[in-house]
Order: sequence, then structure tokens, then C-alpha cells
Amino acid sequence: MRFYTKSHRYYCGIDLHARVLYVCILDTEDQIRVHRNIPATSMDLIDLLAPYLHEDMVIGVECMHCWYWVSDLCQQFNLPFVLGHALYMRAIHGGKAKNDKIDSLKIAKLLKSGMFPLAYTYPEPMRATRDLLRRRMHLMRKRAELLTHIKNTNSQYNLEPIDLNLRYVQNRALMQGRFEDPSVQRSVDMDLHLIDFYDRELSSVEGFIDKHARQHEYQAYVILRSVPGIGQILALSILYEIGDIHRFNRVQQFASYARLVKCKAESAGKTYGTSGAKIGNAHLKWAFSEAAVLYLRNNTRGQQYLKHLQKRMSKAKALSALAHKLGRTVYFMLKRGRMFDEAQFLS
Repeated sequence: MRFYTKSHRYYCGIDLHARVLYVCILDTEDQIRVHRNIPATSMDLIDLLAPYLHEDMVIGVECMHCWYWVSDLCQQFNLPFVLGHALYMRAIHGGKAKNDKIDSLKIAKLLKSGMFPLAYTYPEPMRATRDLLRRRMHLMRKRAELLTHIKNTNSQYNLEPIDLNLRYVQNRALMQGRFEDPSVQRSVDMDLHLIDFYDRELSSVEGFIDKHARQHEYQAYVILRSVPGIGQILALSILYEIGDIHRFNRVQQFASYARLVKCKAESAGKTYGTSGAKIGNAHLKWAFSEAAVLYLRNNTRGQQYLKHLQKRMSKAKALSALAHKLGRTVYFMLKRGRMFDEAQFLS
């Protein structure tokens, strides 16, 4: 956990919502200078902060879905901006009384005390493409749900197993007229039509992403593509979820951020399992888990390495260990600007 520990003359805590903001400004003497509810617009916020724009002031907000515009506004006026880690900010959520006025004061006090837990403020130039990649992942999961529903319906009516790969259009065409009941067939046809729509939309958005994403860190993209199993989408997902690899001083920090390690919960010399499962980047966890599985495809040496791991752990843990090793490897590749070396990876 990292905290914001810099000293300033004024500390501004904002309880952020989609339509309103509650702003609290403290000075070094712990006196409240401003404590007001305003509409969530750039003009109203700047008007409120106008007397402090040329003063030594830091602005802090909790990480939620609508912090982008506040960050960009602060950058425009050269105001220090810090983003609070939502899961670490227990001081806000744990009080007996909780409202916007109290929360904004707590944020300002956390900033002043040096106990404001930091989240990564993702840079604006790459932010929209990262969000588009996440949206594409959401559509892929919806498509997978439709494919699963077709196979589950087939099992529900005790028909012969579907041995065809339904990701291909020609195989999906064979599902027409498979069910005797018209209502069941109509339900499956609806799934098939939606899958066709998702295929067209995903193909279009992938082309758009590939065209616009290459303006950022193209050399890093080429390095990631050198890893067997990491294709276009996985490389872009990893690249855009990381942002700047140099923000991680140690490989352990990167592995923790990517949820590739589990942390023990200990007290008085006793272990109570693991903790912090939701702290980190879920999208990086997914990307490296996928990369581990795809790395093994048609890779004899990789499959032998997995069997070696399975001698001392289960297959699931072996795959997790492989994903962890891939994550550490990617960290050093991007840090040093080197391509993937399989001999060194499996040594």
C-alpha cells in the first residue's frame, strides 16, 4: 500500500458523484476553508477553487467511475491530483454516520495526515483505448454465454452432444432445425442471431483498436507479441492495463498488481488463509491466465514444463504458477526492451 505523504498549504477532498460534488478544503492548521455541495461541472468546480488556483493545494478523490474529468481539469490548471484506492479507504466507509459532507472531510484529513492510499492515475492519452478494450472483453463474455446456452439447451433435451465448434459460422448453420419444439428452436435461433451480430461488431472494433492503439508504445507491443500464445488482443490488453511499466520499481509489485500472487492472512503466528483477492488489476489477471493456457497449445517444451510442475502441485496450481512466471517474464522484457527467450524462460 502506498500513501500520499507530500505537504501542501491546502488539502482539497472531493466526494465525487455523477451529478454533484461535495468539496472540503483544509489548511495546514486543520481549519475548514470551504465545505460545500456543488453541481458536478467544470465551471462550478473552478469557480469554487478560484481563490486557491495559484496556491499550494492538492486535490484528492476516491477512485470511482467519474473521476476522469476532474483529473483532466486539474492537469489543465496544473493542480496536483491524487486518486484514492477505494478498497483501502476504510476510514470513509467504516464510520457510524456517513454522508457526502463527512466523506469529503475525511478525504481532506487523510490527505493532510499522509494516510491517503494511492491508486494509479491512468494517463489520459491511453485511457479511452483501454476502456474500449475492456468493453470488447465484456462483449466476448456475452458471446461465450450464448454459445454455452446453446450447448446447455442441447443437454437439457438429451440430444447427441454437439461435437462441432460453434465459433465458426458454417457449424452454427447446422443448428437450424435441430430441436423439434418450435419454441426451443426459436430460443436457439435467437442465440445464433445474436452471436452473428457480436461477431460482426467484434471484428469491427478489433480493427479499430489495432489501427488506433499502435500510436502508443509500439515497441512494447512488438515485444509482447514475441511471447508464444500472446496474440494481438492479449498484447494490447496487457500493454494498456499496465500503462507505464516503470511505475513498478520491483517485479514483486507488478506480480501483486496483476493478482498473480496470494497474500497470507497471519496474526499471532497463525495463518488464517489468504487475503486481498480483490486488490489489483482483474484484467491483467485474466490476460496472463489466458496467456498461460495459449502458451501450452502445440508447445511440447511448455507442456513438459507443466508436467514437471504437476509433480509437486495440482494442475490448477501449476497453471497459476505458469501464469505467474509469464507475468514476471513480461515485466523484465518490457523493462529491458528484450524479446522473449524460451530457453531462458524454461530454465
